[in-house]
Amino acid sequence: MAYNQKMFALGSKRSIIREIFEYSKTRAAEIGAENVYDFSLGNPSVPAPREVGETIRELLDTESSVLLHGYTSAQGDLGVRTKIADSIKARFGIQTITPNHIYMTCGAAASLSICLKAVIEEGADDECIVFAPFFTEYRVFIENAGGKIVVSQPMEKTFAVDISDFEAKINEHTKAVIVNSPNNPSGVVYTEETIKALCEVLRRKSAEYGHVIYLIADEPYRELVYSDVSVPYLMNYYENTLVCYSYSKSLSLPGERIGYIAVSPEMQDGTNIYLAVCGAGRSLGYVCAPSMFQQVIARCIDAKVDIEIYRENRDLLYNNLTSYGYECVKPDGAFYLFVKALEDDATAFYERAKAHELLVVPCDDFGVKGYVRIAYCVDKQRVLNALPAFEALAKEYK
Repeated sequence: MAYNQKMFALGSKRSIIREIFEYSKTRAAEIGAENVYDFSLGNPSVPAPREVGETIRELLDTESSVLLHGYTSAQGDLGVRTKIADSIKARFGIQTITPNHIYMTCGAAASLSICLKAVIEEGADDECIVFAPFFTEYRVFIENAGGKIVVSQPMEKTFAVDISDFEAKINEHTKAVIVNSPNNPSGVVYTEETIKALCEVLRRKSAEYGHVIYLIADEPYRELVYSDVSVPYLMNYYENTLVCYSYSKSLSLPGERIGYIAVSPEMQDGTNIYLAVCGAGRSLGYVCAPSMFQQVIARCIDAKVDIEIYRENRDLLYNNLTSYGYECVKPDGAFYLFVKALEDDATAFYERAKAHELLVVPCDDFGVKGYVRIAYCVDKQRVLNALPAFEALAKEYK
């Protein structure tokens, strides 16, 4: 055949999340959207901050077409990268970071793909460790960069990192580790104690094997945390860190595809790693992130969405589902509930839920069997309308 079979396989079968989302749209057309309880996609339901809309209008009224719609430097506009570097200094105390440590990207997916391409060497048997449960596309990104995915299993019940299992998974081929906190799909925020232990293992193993093991922080949910929970900034704990950030959730702009990579200024051989990031962006065609939204980000750098509706939805679902007999960890961040299916086969459970018009995501592809993900970034009324269906589903299993 004249086409790439691996790419055909990826294109002919969408991720389970996208499959369910597409089914939801079809079902909504048949019976009405209000009768379909779709909890499949992590699509923010709260509006972008007011400043974002105001900034867009102001830019369109006052700025030149070249600034808003023309090419920027391949790695992003210098002024925008300066704003981001200054924000990282102010928020996290990384005083030596500069615009030349920042690379603007089309969201977190591009950031991850670029970082993996920059550090994984094809044909070298390089491996990348991820912590289950993990976002399913990690496998695609890692394998596309020429690496092999290795899954570290979590602590039972809590889904915290199992440091012993993690250390056992590291070997001479380990090139990178992805940390996603707050986590998709569990909502778990890894504690400072966990991060310190993880980084200590990385330093020791890097010394043992004689090469750097890179830490890639996937942080699209950093701002979505509840109560007084804090999210450790990994550059402060491990020098060989690349941060992948997206404004998709923090500013409710998923469709605008805007984010960045930050390379730690303490990175070993950091200048060359940054150049490898630039080269990876070039090779993948990820140069010059959307120009207008680079400018929007620079002017809205401190804006945040109101996450109160997510908190309300979390509490509604968690309190009611646990009262119906479901088991789940109460999430400290993100906008997902990771729920133990009421039978061993999560896909079979999903099919039974679907009969109640409940669309949840079976999570075998996330590295943990027997669980489903509920994305509660929806309007509150959908949650309220869905509760009787969740209760009826639980009663079926009793």
